[in-house]
Amino acid sequence: MSEQPQAIYLKDYQVPAYLVERTELRFELAEEQTTVIATLQMIRNPDCNQQAPALQLHGHDSMVLQSLQLDGEPLMNYQHSDELLTIAEVPERFSLQIVTLIEPQNNTALEGLYKSDGMFCTQCEAEGFRRITFYPDRPDVMAVFRTTIVADKAKYPVLLSNGNPVERGELDDGRHFVTWDDPFKKPAYLFALVAGDLQHIEERYTTASGREVILQIFAEAKDLNKLQYAMDSLKNAMRWDEQVYGREYDLDIYMIVAVDFFNMGAMENKGLNIFNTSCVLANPETTTDAAFQRVEGVVAHEYFHNWSGNRVTCRDWFQLSLKEGFTVFRDAEFSADMNSRTVKRVEDVTLLRTAQFAEDAGPMAHPVRPESFIEISNFYTLTVYEKGAEVVRMIHTLLGPELFRKGSDLYFERHDGQAVTTDDFVQAMEDASGRDLSQFRRWYSQAGTPRLAVSDSYDEASGRYQLHVKQSCPATPEAERKLPFHIPLAIGLLDGEGNDLPLTDGQTSQVLDLTEAEQTFTFEDIPVRPVPSLLRGFSAPVKLSYPYSREQLVFLIRHDSDGFNRWDAAQTLATELMEALVADYQAGRELQIDSCLVDAFAAVLDDSSLDPAMVAKTLSLPSEAYLAERAEQADVEAIHAVREFLRLVLAKALRERFERVYRANCSDAPYSPDAESIARRSLKNLCLAYLMTLQQQNYLQLALDQYHQADNMSDAQSALVQVVHSGFDEAREQLLGDFYQRWQKETLVVNQWLSVQASNPQPDTLGRVRQLMEHPAFDIRNPNRVRALLAVFCAQNPVNFHAGDGSGYRFLAEQVIRLNELNPQIASRLLTPMTRWRKFDPQRQTLMKGALQQVMDSGELSRDVYEVVSKSLA
Repeated sequence: MSEQPQAIYLKDYQVPAYLVERTELRFELAEEQTTVIATLQMIRNPDCNQQAPALQLHGHDSMVLQSLQLDGEPLMNYQHSDELLTIAEVPERFSLQIVTLIEPQNNTALEGLYKSDGMFCTQCEAEGFRRITFYPDRPDVMAVFRTTIVADKAKYPVLLSNGNPVERGELDDGRHFVTWDDPFKKPAYLFALVAGDLQHIEERYTTASGREVILQIFAEAKDLNKLQYAMDSLKNAMRWDEQVYGREYDLDIYMIVAVDFFNMGAMENKGLNIFNTSCVLANPETTTDAAFQRVEGVVAHEYFHNWSGNRVTCRDWFQLSLKEGFTVFRDAEFSADMNSRTVKRVEDVTLLRTAQFAEDAGPMAHPVRPESFIEISNFYTLTVYEKGAEVVRMIHTLLGPELFRKGSDLYFERHDGQAVTTDDFVQAMEDASGRDLSQFRRWYSQAGTPRLAVSDSYDEASGRYQLHVKQSCPATPEAERKLPFHIPLAIGLLDGEGNDLPLTDGQTSQVLDLTEAEQTFTFEDIPVRPVPSLLRGFSAPVKLSYPYSREQLVFLIRHDSDGFNRWDAAQTLATELMEALVADYQAGRELQIDSCLVDAFAAVLDDSSLDPAMVAKTLSLPSEAYLAERAEQADVEAIHAVREFLRLVLAKALRERFERVYRANCSDAPYSPDAESIARRSLKNLCLAYLMTLQQQNYLQLALDQYHQADNMSDAQSALVQVVHSGFDEAREQLLGDFYQRWQKETLVVNQWLSVQASNPQPDTLGRVRQLMEHPAFDIRNPNRVRALLAVFCAQNPVNFHAGDGSGYRFLAEQVIRLNELNPQIASRLLTPMTRWRKFDPQRQTLMKGALQQVMDSGELSRDVYEVVSKSLA
């Protein structure tokens, strides 16, 4: 950029000077140039204290302003810059008509109105609407929208927007139009438009109060057979939200559209959700179990936004977690109810510990409610979403389900139709429950991951057991020193036989309120020295340390009644062993493994009473990314070597068990994405992964047989991964060729084909990635392709990305520079692996900083990329 972009601060928030009561839009869609006619009914904001303020409307330099009228008269007295249209004098109440010309077909940023494979579509969150017309594009300006879309009927037979369709007709020149009316006030970021040659499935849903709602899901004709699972998920989500939150849908029609070119996963536009195809299309032949579950979760997430995001929205973008954190918590609870609650919790915590904790420890660390930003697109982060959900979960834990429901009811009733703040959300919870959450609010304003150091003592004579807890939080860019958090610490105590000891009111789990820097909790009448089960269900997003012996960890793996903590004990044991092995590897000592982990894994494999999904999670070793995050200085080569060594040791020691469990979980039953079937496949494929580490022909044949005989993508892709990531080069090339030949016309399956190769830990994967960038299947303008190939290599293949010669870093810098011109959002997100350069050895630090500087010096940077690079180098 010609000038360094300036930060925007929460402390500078001011109410808008003018409000929009009604927005009428007319789109004349065309191939070369689209005309947008916007008529805004505006009034002076009575809450604004400025005297005769100028009217400022946001815009973008890609638009051409064709005409401007104030109350029906041409307006010539205005100032127009790239990003602002300023009118010095306007009445208290007025009508403003703005005519702009835009070129959606050239909009590679995929913000505002753009084209995706010949289809017109929009993405307006956070600030895309300003690429469509000049408008007060901020979430606290809410208006009723009426939208008319005009287009060539032959090319674009389907014309969709927010709300209910109220008029349609034919025009003389082969064009047609549809007018949509949305009776609910909304900010511009929730506006949506789709025009294309689409097919749809349709069903009806009857709400709890008896209203009938039309449900439609649109896609290209070739994908019509992949929409039913999303429809079923939508109906399940509607029913769940009525039962758990008392929330009904409010319009006559609810629509979802599948779009291939999309920067995000999906968008909750009022009544017209626009989805990345990866989050809505699902079919056993083309979709993995994980993708089925993602579809279910994302469909629910966007539907739940109808209340937690649309009916009640954000006052400003600093409050983004108001809607996202709350809705992620809601969709997580829905998924837990639809599937395995413990498995869902394990998956969510794994993401937190590997990626969000890393974000908290990096240069882009920020509170759940940030204090400043340069580009809001950079703050659609794991901190805002996932940690924000954990903050809501902690409120739920502190209040209990009944009071939390009472608080959410009050929040929706009090703020329906308003743009509000995280403080308003917490205040509703306080008012409904009578609990003081003033200290708890620090979770919204303080960045970083708190650390809990726990010790204990036991007096055998009195039966008194005490837990001593110290909390601290490392410095982050916004603050050196942190005040104590209010942390709900869920615990249980186990006797020598593995039974839960009764605690308060006879309960076997108790939530402790940790509010001080140091605190002691006392338990009376404890008959034996217990083994503590700490942070049950991961009751707070913290790092907890307690001096467990290896014997105690094995004890918890076998006996803890809290499923999450059983998994966590296995992870902790494996992590401690692997970190000791890393030290041995670095010192040149022979690698030897303590048999306790083998024995614990054997016991888990032998226990047929356990949920297969939890067995698979328990037997999965901590990832290289997680081990790197824990290390003071990450040694990627040592971590990779140790993890591979341990996988091989376990495979050799437990070979017969892995074979037995593999066979026991094979099934001839027709494919089903239900939780039980997914659990069996996950355990079967974990066993196959261990067996393939033995590099034996019989296990290669087992994988090949599974690939060729599979009736579903989960089994086929799992076998493909194991062969491609093994040393069987000939088999690898044969399977990759066969897979592409079979699925080359299925866009989402080709993405999987790219990702399998990009994540390959074998040498020279970077060379393969470069080759694939020249493949006809790769299109750098398509975010899904970029994520599948480039992001997977840089973020999920640490041993190759962090090659000692810096080739991975230079490659990433090249791609970011190229994408900066095409799609700044995707470019900035790709940079994440290099923002953590301080985590590595001095040589790699120098190489990563050099690559970041290469980006900084490359020319005019977007705000998105400039913010990430400048903060990383600071």
